[in-house]
Amino acid sequence: MTSSPPEDRNLEIRPIQYRDLEAIEQLLAGAFTAVNPSSPLCIDRHFGQIRQFFGWLKCLSWFPNPYQNLLRAYVAHRNRNIEGFIQVSPFNRTASTWRVDRVGTNPASGNMDVGTSLLRYCLENIWEARTWLVEVGVGDVQATGLYRHNGFQPLAQMTYWQLDAERLQKLGETEPNLPNLMPVGNADARLLYQLDTAAMPPLVRQVFDRHMSDFKISLFGSLVRGCKQWFDRTETISGYVFEPQRKAAIGYFQMRLSRDGSTPHQAELTVHPAYTWLYPELLAQMARIVGEFPEQSLQLASTDYQAEREEYLERIGAEPIERTLLMCRSVWHKLRETKPASLEWQLQGVLSGLQPVRKPLPGRMMCWESFQHLPEDHLQPSEEASNRRVPKPKKSNDRPSE
Repeated sequence: MTSSPPEDRNLEIRPIQYRDLEAIEQLLAGAFTAVNPSSPLCIDRHFGQIRQFFGWLKCLSWFPNPYQNLLRAYVAHRNRNIEGFIQVSPFNRTASTWRVDRVGTNPASGNMDVGTSLLRYCLENIWEARTWLVEVGVGDVQATGLYRHNGFQPLAQMTYWQLDAERLQKLGETEPNLPNLMPVGNADARLLYQLDTAAMPPLVRQVFDRHMSDFKISLFGSLVRGCKQWFDRTETISGYVFEPQRKAAIGYFQMRLSRDGSTPHQAELTVHPAYTWLYPELLAQMARIVGEFPEQSLQLASTDYQAEREEYLERIGAEPIERTLLMCRSVWHKLRETKPASLEWQLQGVLSGLQPVRKPLPGRMMCWESFQHLPEDHLQPSEEASNRRVPKPKKSNDRPSE
């Protein structure tokens, strides 16, 4: 159980505002950072887009919608000076699991104290979150120490791989053997959900807490995705392999391709553990799709619980560009840390009211243990009682004697 940090009354935490962007930009230059590499809209990487569309992002947070928490950030200020900021986002559609995308603090103000205050603020005020996720670099000792100090524990190791254009061209020369390759739609959400749950260990599955709704896209979401692809000059292509005998999906991929070749292509790959032979077939299919776009490298991730994928990527010559540590924390720990004494006093008050007021009096019924302490003459019937005859009851037709 982690100890709570000393309370700083001069440090105030509030939601981000437009006037804070300039101070945050200056803070990013020399601030302590702990960034999530898989964040879709990180302040550090998309600062220009956030500044340009800040008003629209704030309007999305005013009413319920799938992108309500697209920019969920808080700043910590002391005497009108920004000392740090934090950005968080929901990990699944039900918002039961959240992740920390970005933490930045001013080194002069103390990284551990300000970062802990920002993390504790999110843990206590985002009530719908039951579990928290964070991803840090393996060599980032300072960020790892901050999260460990606040109760985060290692969950898995992530490795980000990169395939250059030449290797992709060689992979694309092979004809993939995928007779049941199907396009992805909302009707296939159940199959993709079953594949996703089968491809990860039980602990990771419990932390991610994904449902069928996470594999569906609404009409509003498809419109937003189309507008984002038009602005970013990207295109999304996905597919899955269907097994007709088991009537299940055994492989799935999704690619985010750059139309102008300005950014690397990104891909997500999921394969059932019992069908590891699909790795070369799916990568060959992905390489053929990449060949229709401008030459650029392909980036994809793998975890330590998918050893077959990492072995295959090493065998084909993929280059590991980053290794991170996935950490998690349950919010139920917060209740035991903050209110153990009050709950104990409440239970004592309830139990004290159940105590008897006076000593109970013995009744006519006696338990068997009390019979064992009596002498034997009390347990045996007396001769007078045995010789005494019980009178028979009179019959209803007998007449009384005159």
